[in-house]
Amino acid sequence: MDVICPRCKTTKFQNPSLKMMVNVCGHALCESCVDLLFLKGSGACPECRIPLRRNNFRVQLFEDSMVEKEVDIRKRILRDFNKKEEDFASVREYNDYLEDVETIIFNLTHDIDIVNTNKKIDEYKKNNKEQIMKSKSKMSRDEYELEEMIEFERQQEEIRRSELLLEQVEAKKKKIREKEALIDELMFSSTNAKNIVETFAQQAKESKEIENKQSVKRPTQFSSGIQFGKQSNTFLPLPIEEGPLYIYQPPLVIMEGPLLPSEEELSRVGYLRHVRVETEQERAGGFKSNVACMRALQDAFAGLYHTKKVAV
Repeated sequence: MDVICPRCKTTKFQNPSLKMMVNVCGHALCESCVDLLFLKGSGACPECRIPLRRNNFRVQLFEDSMVEKEVDIRKRILRDFNKKEEDFASVREYNDYLEDVETIIFNLTHDIDIVNTNKKIDEYKKNNKEQIMKSKSKMSRDEYELEEMIEFERQQEEIRRSELLLEQVEAKKKKIREKEALIDELMFSSTNAKNIVETFAQQAKESKEIENKQSVKRPTQFSSGIQFGKQSNTFLPLPIEEGPLYIYQPPLVIMEGPLLPSEEELSRVGYLRHVRVETEQERAGGFKSNVACMRALQDAFAGLYHTKKVAV
């Protein structure tokens, strides 16, 4: 389905640079219509007539505007409804809390019982003000550390880009110098012109090979800036516990049906006779026809001998 602005009817086909934008109501408009309708900074949505502000519009990331609206509401609600499982006495209470949060998000997304839903949100904020502030401060520290890592990677990327640009400039200057030297040699030297050209071509080829060898550098650090082979204080060492080594034991599966044939019996008895043989590409990806046949037999045999127990 082609992207289309509901107001001016401009499509992505007509304008490849069309940029759709959304606000809190979830109705999408193209950037041109937003600039026209919200020239004074505020205005009403053409579809639902909700008052909107120009600086709250953002570029639409998802094709469905309802998904965009839900993502925005979810992000806003989870800033306050930020409790963790350890904040509850039981898993059941935590699951009920998560269900309430999803109900609030669903109601706000689909405009269901907005008044009571907002009252419920205000009541929760009032009763859990201290908990909300504590969780927000913890999140802000985590976000700050994440932003530091992102900023460090951005600076490293800028350095790499500057080095690459400098190398390209130097390479262009070198080519110009080589070309000028070749012209001078052809103009003032008494040597055969063909030999001069061949000599310069050989020198350029050797210089290119040396540059290629020097450009292949092995990385010395991760993208997060941690050097290879160096221990970081970010990660704690795993505790070494004494005890017996782990020994794998295959799980005991109660089939309640006939026993499955072995892999040798699959072809000998004839189970694989009507199963398509895997191609070379499928085999390389880990798919084998005998495994698929065994899974089908397991599904077919499971529960054939099951009898319902009658309580006495």
